[in-house]
Amino acid sequence: MLELAIGIILAGCAIGAGLALIAGIGPGIGEGNAVSKACEAIGRQPESKGAVTSTMIMGCAIAETTGLYGLVVGILLIFVAPNSFVQILMNNLPK
Repeated sequence: MLELAIGIILAGCAIGAGLALIAGIGPGIGEGNAVSKACEAIGRQPESKGAVTSTMIMGCAIAETTGLYGLVVGILLIFVAPNSFVQILMNNLPK
């Protein structure tokens, strides 16, 4: 019975980590779209290159934080959470 509970904990952490790492898709799509539109804007008005580029870089940096948060959550679910959950399970076993 204990092995089953530990297996469920490990499976849940692995599934959660996989779902958390899906968060990397959104920033990739958003940053690609931002760069695309910045290139279009620079192509239409080359004199605005500095303003468009700095705004695009700032937006990409902010968008990238979403992917980094997902990565941190995924790493925590893989390396930290299983041990913590197993310890909680062991401490709450009837004696």
